[in-house]
Amino acid sequence: MVMLSRLLSSKGTILRLSKKKKKKPRNGLIDAIGNTPLIRINSLSEATGCEILGKCEFLNPGGSVKDRVAVKIIEEALESGELAQGGVVTEGSAGSTAISLATVAPAYGCKCHVVIPDDAAMEKSQILEALGATVERVRPVSITHRDHYVNIARRRALKANEMASKHRTSDQMDGKPLKQINGYTSSEEKQSSALSNNCRGGFFADQFENLANFRAHYEGTGPEILEQTGGNLDAFVAAAGTGGTVAGVSKFLQENVPNIKSFLVDPPGSGLFNKVTRGVMYTREEAEGRRLKNPFDTITEGIGINRLTQNFLMAKLDGAFRGTDMEAVEMSRFLLKNDGLFLGSSSAMNCVGAVRVAQSTGPGHTIVTILCDSGMRHLSKFYNNEYLSQHGLTPKATGLEFLGIK
Repeated sequence: MVMLSRLLSSKGTILRLSKKKKKKPRNGLIDAIGNTPLIRINSLSEATGCEILGKCEFLNPGGSVKDRVAVKIIEEALESGELAQGGVVTEGSAGSTAISLATVAPAYGCKCHVVIPDDAAMEKSQILEALGATVERVRPVSITHRDHYVNIARRRALKANEMASKHRTSDQMDGKPLKQINGYTSSEEKQSSALSNNCRGGFFADQFENLANFRAHYEGTGPEILEQTGGNLDAFVAAAGTGGTVAGVSKFLQENVPNIKSFLVDPPGSGLFNKVTRGVMYTREEAEGRRLKNPFDTITEGIGINRLTQNFLMAKLDGAFRGTDMEAVEMSRFLLKNDGLFLGSSSAMNCVGAVRVAQSTGPGHTIVTILCDSGMRHLSKFYNNEYLSQHGLTPKATGLEFLGIK
């Protein structure tokens, strides 16, 4: 009797599974990017009385929301002819965009050269090198400085194009190797294996100003959120680095969801909160070019900025909240303990923002945020107890009291 019961139960399960829509295998790595799950963050939802939902972008193949951006940038560059197969994509990045570019570039037959600030978590450089990218670590300086990591990356692309052009004309001139004719020596500019003589040119991804970044989210992330919520959402909140995510999603949702409100959450050291709430980014004394980068502005990586990018200018925001490093650290530990979510620093800050929105709007609302990446690439800083202790950021909360919730 027991055997018969089990057999019938098993057949019923198989029948139910067969009735479900069959999903076809995705076509390679690129097709696996996007369509990430939208999950209810149970602990935060129960604590606030709102439905707080997180878009699990850490489940993309490259481990972050930046996979979408990398694909869009490369595909548009290939389509326009600015990038050719066999060419090198260069980028200045604090980590996630670089990792995504290094992940997807080989799928398009391209190489990757990354310039990264040396205060970024060391594991990000290690991941990039493991992915086959050429990595330069440079000291952090103002964006107006010639040797800001973004400006160096731009020069690398120009150098690759110069080398490719001369290589097409002649492999050698006057018996000298091409790299000597270019004057491209280690004392002047770091020679890269990606920028070799047989390189088919370079393309500077320019994630901060390239509107392919915005379009990746306006055409992808935003529509997915709309579909997954059925349009039943009241607010969206996210931090901004390049501004592509918050701009693309906020603009799409504003155009398609009546009465939607979109908010920014901004970390220490960033001027975007002031810009959104007061219309002024910083004081005259802090103006870009005069303001030196603080060696320790914030523990969060990839978010916060002191200039307006072309991507951020596309955003449609109704307000902004300040988030602190302590709140981000405490939030990450709270979510790990209560939800099993192992999130990176920007994801934790986004969740701080979601709670702030819930507190300002009151119970009964649906709020969506972005879980950008996991904690896997934040081990040496954000999840390093010794590092946190040195900066007075040792987590001590037992609940959400750090956000005024008891």
